[in-house]
Amino acid sequence: MKKLSFLILGLLIIPTFFLTSCDRGDDPSDGVVATPKFTLMKDYVVDNNLDIDNILTNSLNEKFVAGPPATSADVDAFLSSYYIMDIRSSADFTATGHVAGANNVAFANILTEAPKAGTKPILVVCYTGQTACYATALLRLYGYPRTQALKWGMSGWNSNNATSWNNAITGNIANGHSNWSFTAAPAKVVYKDPTITSLSSDGLAILKSRVEEVVAAGFTPATVKGSDVLANPSGYFINNYFSETDYLGFGHIAGANRILPLNLGDDTYLGLDNNAKVVVYCYTGQTSAVVAACLRVFGYDAYSLTFGMNGLYNNNPAWTSNKWSSSVPKNYPVVYN
Repeated sequence: MKKLSFLILGLLIIPTFFLTSCDRGDDPSDGVVATPKFTLMKDYVVDNNLDIDNILTNSLNEKFVAGPPATSADVDAFLSSYYIMDIRSSADFTATGHVAGANNVAFANILTEAPKAGTKPILVVCYTGQTACYATALLRLYGYPRTQALKWGMSGWNSNNATSWNNAITGNIANGHSNWSFTAAPAKVVYKDPTITSLSSDGLAILKSRVEEVVAAGFTPATVKGSDVLANPSGYFINNYFSETDYLGFGHIAGANRILPLNLGDDTYLGLDNNAKVVVYCYTGQTSAVVAACLRVFGYDAYSLTFGMNGLYNNNPAWTSNKWSSSVPKNYPVVYN
């Protein structure tokens, strides 16, 4: 009888053992702590050359922006080398014209459209280059490293499309503002990793799911106006993406950090406050759009300051490059169909 009792007890215990042991790592009560989802994704990103510096410039040394071509004679060759996604509204795609061969694609559909490119590199086109750069970063992270954005967007292609940029530079709101500073950058602080959730324990799957979430949210929620940040710099963790020379020479928003390089692999990303609204700003809003896209995928509440330094202080005397002016737009042909 005792043998039978032990046998029954054993049959009851064995299934319990298997049920609990197959969940090891997800329940800290068993003494095993699961690897954080962020760490799994981070390891995949670093091991597969998808860190922020690799998104800004890929392994073929192709930057995230391309063009516009130097002369009108180069236009056809430039356009024919890409599969072109124009992510502007369908109304503007038709009414204000588009580059030859462009496909009008909603931002939400960029990941499903990308396979249609086949072996061709992808060129993303928008109004000013900022949304396209955001999309470019997400496509590169998703497995399309040869994606580029048309620099300055349609604003730089044809002067009839330059309204957005022309309007952005008229205020020079930072000039003489009490929150515009020429002091040295704040001392760097080390923060914790962001926290992300996922049902997967596979770094690639986590990364792709994160990219899909950021694409679904759209670009607008990842942007902030320079006037808002300038009025209340303490409400944000601000990271200026300039060289040290330009950080001091141009001046900067009061309290702006200068964390460069900003990568997962070298832990410089730990200089960002994972519990704050992280605002990145650059010269044009295009680089900051790439960085903000990456940071959002990596779990930060990140924002790109629209139009960058150009929108803050276009008449700043320190300019040497990346300045918007009437000389930037070309008058290259557009198609109205």
